[in-house]
Amino acid sequence: QVQLVESGGGLVQAGGSLRLSCAASGRAFSGLAMGWFRLAPGKEREAVAGIVIGGISTYYSESVKGRFTISRDNAKYSVYLQMNSLKPDDTAVYYCAARPWSTLYGSRWHRSNEYSYWGQGTQVTVST
Repeated sequence: QVQLVESGGGLVQAGGSLRLSCAASGRAFSGLAMGWFRLAPGKEREAVAGIVIGGISTYYSESVKGRFTISRDNAKYSVYLQMNSLKPDDTAVYYCAARPWSTLYGSRWHRSNEYSYWGQGTQVTVST
């Protein structure tokens, strides 16, 4: 079992920045691929970013590419999402998720149904 706890959400003005953190406990973190997803009212859950076990490869949705950065610290059992140049459209509940890594992760990182563990979410609100 893996427990995930997100933090760092809040209210920010458009153009501002936030850094989300996700602390993991339980199963060996270094063997897990990690992802960030978000859910906005009236919209489907959207994959935001993914990162492989060693952190060498990262993946982003087109909507956040160039503005968001995912990273991880295996020694701290943590994954982060640095969000810059925030827009009102980024307003959502952001979820951290974990799944066992596989060689296919690069082509499947965005598939939410393949993640086994989820955090409770943290609200991000971007005002105009």
